[in-house]
Amino acid sequence: MDFGLSEEQRLLKDSIERLLADRYDFEARKQFMQSAEGWSRELWQQYAGLGLLGLPFEEKHGGFGGGPVEIMIVMEAFGRALALEPFVATVLLGGGLLRRAGSDAQKAAVLPKVAGGDLLLAFAHAERQSRYDLGDVLTAAKRDGAGYVLEGAKSLVLHGDSAHQLVVSARVSGSRKDREGIGLFLVDAKAEGISRRGYRTNDGQRAAEIAFEGVKVGADAALGEPGRAFPVIERVVHETIAALAAEAVGAMTAMHEMTVDYLRTRKQFGVPIGSFQVLQHKAVDMLVAIEQARSIMFYGTMMAEEPDAETRRKALSAVKAQIGRSGHTVGQIGTQLTGGIGVTMEYKGGHYFKRLAMIDTMFGDADHHLAALARMGGLAET
Repeated sequence: MDFGLSEEQRLLKDSIERLLADRYDFEARKQFMQSAEGWSRELWQQYAGLGLLGLPFEEKHGGFGGGPVEIMIVMEAFGRALALEPFVATVLLGGGLLRRAGSDAQKAAVLPKVAGGDLLLAFAHAERQSRYDLGDVLTAAKRDGAGYVLEGAKSLVLHGDSAHQLVVSARVSGSRKDREGIGLFLVDAKAEGISRRGYRTNDGQRAAEIAFEGVKVGADAALGEPGRAFPVIERVVHETIAALAAEAVGAMTAMHEMTVDYLRTRKQFGVPIGSFQVLQHKAVDMLVAIEQARSIMFYGTMMAEEPDAETRRKALSAVKAQIGRSGHTVGQIGTQLTGGIGVTMEYKGGHYFKRLAMIDTMFGDADHHLAALARMGGLAET
């Protein structure tokens, strides 16, 4: 199988890597993280100028019609840089749901603004009781004439504190864990009845707790048919998992390079500690874990747009399980080999480990997906 990139894809890779190398060193990242929004508006506009924010959208909506491979290229570069900007929240989750479920009018009104860097989206879906179950939704959407009234609360809404519009999942029928009966609604983040509490997550990103108290939306706010949103939610989450796998591989690769460089320069007993064979073996263990992650990343990229939900579900559970385990191995060994400096805020390696841990927990950790894959009978046909 040919894993080579086309000329356009190589240009995309060179462009994003060059931008991040020039503008996203560790000191700059710390400044971005300390800003009011927790990321760089200036860089966000540069992403828009490069076409990154419209990458998966159709040309008529200001995009480039890119697919999973283009997203993989961008996300791997973001992983190496530990980028803080809301690309996942706005482009992949919010934009993905609009792209998959929105009407032509909704897409025409929103997606060009997203591609231009002028509109931020967030997917308000997870709730305190839901854990990793995408169908566990208690937030209610009650009929109010032709429209709906939203009541409930959402947790860990990625970049929900800075979003202009929210894509909110809410139950129009059925009981708590039913996959049928869930709707999606595009809501102004400053609408009456919405309260947001933003905070920094463990990996330096931003999230928010959002409450909905009597929030009125019109019928035109619904994305697709209310009550039948679960397949779209699951599909967009699967595409995002494939993208997060690429980000994790970028972070792991950068952490391995930093660790090997440290082994070559740190001296003990008058020699570089990288000359000690036991530490060389540990560095090789990191490399093996990265290559396993890279292989499953390619697999996830190929399977992200698989039309059969069951096949895609198995594939992305396998991706999540391997990425989580590889990330833990790389992060743990890298931190151990760099000793005390590896756990300080001043050293970038620990920040990679935190991001890898957060990627592992997003949409289900490695143990959760390994168990799910076992219940589905595994990848191989028996």
